[in-house]
Amino acid sequence: MAKGGDVLKPFKIFVGYDPREDVAYEVCCHSILKKASIPVEITPIKQSELRKNGLYWREKDQYESTEFSFSRFLTPKLANYEGWAMFVDCDFLYLADIRELRDLIDDKYAVMCVQHDYAPKETTKMDGAVQTVYPRKNWSSMVLYNCGHPKNSVLSPEIVNTQTGAFLHRFQWLQDDEIGSIPFVWNFLEGHNKVVESDPTTFPKAVHYTRGGPWFEAWKNCAFADLWLKEKDDYQNEAKKAITN
Repeated sequence: MAKGGDVLKPFKIFVGYDPREDVAYEVCCHSILKKASIPVEITPIKQSELRKNGLYWREKDQYESTEFSFSRFLTPKLANYEGWAMFVDCDFLYLADIRELRDLIDDKYAVMCVQHDYAPKETTKMDGAVQTVYPRKNWSSMVLYNCGHPKNSVLSPEIVNTQTGAFLHRFQWLQDDEIGSIPFVWNFLEGHNKVVESDPTTFPKAVHYTRGGPWFEAWKNCAFADLWLKEKDDYQNEAKKAITN
């Protein structure tokens, strides 16, 4: 498989940030860093900073459930249209080494993602946000971008700020054969995907609490809540140690 970029450079990861889910962001980053056997560089995609820097000026859409619903598509721009970079929602918990995911990279694709065939049963998500249903639902929640691919130069701030949700979330700037597939265990949808005990290929490598995670009262008993809460305790203990040292 053709590998993208210089393997000695840190793997760039952009994580969607929403002030309502600050703890989810911190735990997601902690879970990546704790298990990574390669250098990684994590950057939050914060709408307030993007607005300040003139990269984001889009008015809030009624269907946006997070502050990074559209700003996520600035990932290639934020990576200077060079090398490979990953975007991921903050409501993920990594259970495996990010190196395994990076090693799936194939330069022939413009993007790579888990190609879910998914229609949520719930009408609301997280803290009461409306759950919308559309083709390629959840494909854009974790994407490996080949930032230097000519097709991804389309994702300029102008396009990201003016194009429709359908154009962006369905990857309509690309042909189907330019979208590579990643095993579903790297975007394992809590409440949708199933673990088959006798089949290790179904064991999640990254859990996606797409309906809402244990940081919301309504979802504190969701599947894999115990794993997230354990990671949160680990993160908070390390943060306390860093302060006392």
